[in-house]
Amino acid sequence: MRRRRVESEALRGVGYDAIRRVLEIEFHSGEVYRYFDVPGSVHAGLMGAESHGEYFSQHVRDRFEYEHLD
Repeated sequence: MRRRRVESEALRGVGYDAIRRVLEIEFHSGEVYRYFDVPGSVHAGLMGAESHGEYFSQHVRDRFEYEHLD
């Protein structure tokens, strides 16, 4: 999945597959997490947020099933 770079202290890149409703988050640490069944509105909110990290913490983290990619 292709990721777009974002200006954030916490996040490096964000990818989204609208058909599968999968959100990928890459952190500055290099870790990548894939979140499942994420609505397009959540992805749009994340990309349009003034603080991507804050939006992620409030609307994504601990709200969707996920896997850590190695």
